[in-house]
Amino acid sequence: MNCVVDVCLFSFSLDVLSEMSVKAFELVPAVERDLLMGDKARINIECIECCGKHLYVGTNDCFIHHFLLDEVTSSKGKLTYSAQKLLHKYLGLKKPVAELRAASALERLIVLCDGIVFLVDMVTLESVPSAAGGGVRIRGVTAFCINENPVNGDPFCVEMGVLSSKRRTVQVYMVFEDRVQLVKEVNTPEQPCAVSLDGYFLCLALTTQYMILNYNTGAAQDLFPYDSEEKRPIVKRISREEFLLAAPGGLGMFANAEGVSQRAPVSWSESVIAAAVCFPYVVALDENFITIHSMLDQQLKQTLSFRDGQVLQDFEGKVMLASTKAVYVLVPLPMERQIQDLLANHRVEEALILTEGAQRNIPKDKFQILHRRILQQAGFIKFGQLQFLEAQEHFRKGQLDVRELISLYPLLLPVSSTFTRCHPPLHEFADLNHLAQGDQEKVLQCKKFLITYLGEVRSTEVANGCREDVDTALLKLYAEQNHNSLLDLLASDNACVLADCIPWLEKYHKYFALGLLYHCNGQDSAALQLWIRVVDGELQDCTRSDLYEYIVDFLCCTSNLDLVWKYADWALRKDPSKGVHIFTKRPAFTDQSDLSPDDVISYLGKNQQALLLYVEHLVLEKRIQKEMIHTNLAVLYLERVLSLLSKSPTDEEQLTRAREKLQAFLRESSLYRARFILGKIDNCEKLLLERATLHGKLEEHDTALHILVHKLRDFSSAEAFCMWASSSRDSAYQRQLFHLLLGVYLDGSPPAAGAGSSELQMAAVDLLNRHGEVFDAVCVLRMLPDGWSLQLLRPFLNRAVRASMHACRTSQIALGLAHSENLQLLHDRLKEVRKPIFVSEKKGCHLCHNTFSEPNVVCLPGGVPVHTHCVAQRVRDSPTKKRLTNSSNHT
Repeated sequence: MNCVVDVCLFSFSLDVLSEMSVKAFELVPAVERDLLMGDKARINIECIECCGKHLYVGTNDCFIHHFLLDEVTSSKGKLTYSAQKLLHKYLGLKKPVAELRAASALERLIVLCDGIVFLVDMVTLESVPSAAGGGVRIRGVTAFCINENPVNGDPFCVEMGVLSSKRRTVQVYMVFEDRVQLVKEVNTPEQPCAVSLDGYFLCLALTTQYMILNYNTGAAQDLFPYDSEEKRPIVKRISREEFLLAAPGGLGMFANAEGVSQRAPVSWSESVIAAAVCFPYVVALDENFITIHSMLDQQLKQTLSFRDGQVLQDFEGKVMLASTKAVYVLVPLPMERQIQDLLANHRVEEALILTEGAQRNIPKDKFQILHRRILQQAGFIKFGQLQFLEAQEHFRKGQLDVRELISLYPLLLPVSSTFTRCHPPLHEFADLNHLAQGDQEKVLQCKKFLITYLGEVRSTEVANGCREDVDTALLKLYAEQNHNSLLDLLASDNACVLADCIPWLEKYHKYFALGLLYHCNGQDSAALQLWIRVVDGELQDCTRSDLYEYIVDFLCCTSNLDLVWKYADWALRKDPSKGVHIFTKRPAFTDQSDLSPDDVISYLGKNQQALLLYVEHLVLEKRIQKEMIHTNLAVLYLERVLSLLSKSPTDEEQLTRAREKLQAFLRESSLYRARFILGKIDNCEKLLLERATLHGKLEEHDTALHILVHKLRDFSSAEAFCMWASSSRDSAYQRQLFHLLLGVYLDGSPPAAGAGSSELQMAAVDLLNRHGEVFDAVCVLRMLPDGWSLQLLRPFLNRAVRASMHACRTSQIALGLAHSENLQLLHDRLKEVRKPIFVSEKKGCHLCHNTFSEPNVVCLPGGVPVHTHCVAQRVRDSPTKKRLTNSSNHT
């Protein structure tokens, strides 16, 4: 009696043991003791069968009880069962009902009782008579099974495998509404104890081993041994051509029709008496417990206490079990709830495995939504555990809206963002501070992860539709963490929200970056004003030590001329030599008119140094050929020299460089107004060399040489002047200049003069000896004073004599060659004159093809006569051709 009380109490309370990792099933009473047997304590349940809402219970007193089960869902969503007893029937064999199987298409129950298989009507529970008379019976049966994958195409026929108690055979029957027909009988090596049938495949538990047998082909495959005397065999079909077997060592083994195990075994109790599959779980029943293992990872998921367990079966996905006194349904919890329970316990891997395993039972569209959400939740769990690599992978696969992650970080999303978090929430965190619980190291790690993650996704589809939120958050993190990529972000195409970023960048003194952000938003003037304040020291930002140069480059490259005129003055005041790069290094803009050189020169007029550099750029680099600009540069060079001369003390090094530049320009340029420049220094005795150069430009060579010789006493410069002034002229012009210089030397050294004249005489001698080939020796000898020593002029005279002799001999050779050529021509002419030339009115001119009307002709080489006027016309029309040398003019 105590046992009965315990079972009744169990029907109302279920103990979930501590080793449970997930609650996958709930045990719900279906038929309780009172409804089944009333006060008959000795009645026990032996077997059950469920077909739709109809439940059939076979008991040890040879009765079949028929119940109608209705599912009832409470207001809280809890599932219960309401059972109504329809009928019970005594079979009259005085033995327990061993097995019940429903054949719904035939409206028959297949019953095994006292070793006899027979049919009863599902409604009346009456035995079905045979068409030939008597009952439909198969005797000597120990067990039978229904083929759930029949090979016969008849829908009103059930295939059944039967084990005989007297022979080592398995018999395959076709069960019809009122008869059975033996189809196949297969011999086995040992007495079979249990059987399951799928298609042509029989999975058998023999006395000492399991085997799979194809009754159509006779092929057999031994599986593994076991001892049927020590352990009750379990052979359970779980899917098409796949079986579950109870193996030694407390293992549940899977085997397919080929005898291969494609799943890892589950480890259950040694005393398991029954098993069933409700994908993805294997449910096993032993004397005291129900254990539930996952087929996906083979782990124990749930254990339920269950005493006096007798039967465990699955009926069309519904798992039912019975104790000796009552029937229960093992109701699976919704898969999503199971997964959420796993996630709530941070069992991420198990939740993901269960999700993927559930794919076969969920419509594709719904599964994709569920799978993405589970991955996102898993990512946040890993994120909370600071396992960032795993979190990132889950976020990526789950296609997480990146704003879900950004929203955890206070103030990162822009105020204008319309984002709201997912509901129900994907995680349990209010924000990052809640997650870190005041641990600043965790906060820092999370921010570094977000920087990495946002940097990767901002250019992918993940950021589509939320680029402003992503880029704004990334900029704020970069600024806060002083990250090197801040400038890279602003230099690229970005969608940062200006209003949100301004206070953030100002807070962390990122004024250069703020200027770039202004530039990205088309506010170049604001950017320049900010940068100028940094350069002037009003604001502190150490991002760029060369910010001034950056501003200059920025103004140089901008196409906005208003900005150039507005801020160039500041740049020039700061450093004219660099500030002028705004104008000198400016690229050409094709879409609009660029800066006019005249406008720039006018603008730079108040800054002489910048103006000089700019005009130098126009002349020396851009090669502009304009008189005004060249004159302007000459004036600037001159003013620079005059300015240095006026300083006291004078910086000789700077002055030398300035004069060299001025002198070089005066020599090389031919476009400036020389008279104008000369007028500015005509009375300056410190710039005699420059005055001489200008006189040379004006072709006033005597004045120039007089300055160089008599005022500067710079004889080498005088010679150089002659070479420079005649560099682009012919030799006669050069000879004239050198004779002029010699004359200046000689005029300044009269015979009666003193030491000064001797210096000029020596200069004249040196000039002659160095450049003797330029002079006309005869003119020089006439110019030289009579009292000069020939020894002084020996080098010059030697050169002159050699040159004269060379010229004489060269002319003689040329004359001889000309005389020889003339003789040859005369000889050729005489040869032609001796030959007769025939001309007639019938013969035509070779050039005009007209006949001859007069005897005057010209004979071409080869004796071809032509009209004289034709030859003259040909010569006029072809002036580049040589005249005919072998012509004759005779009749």
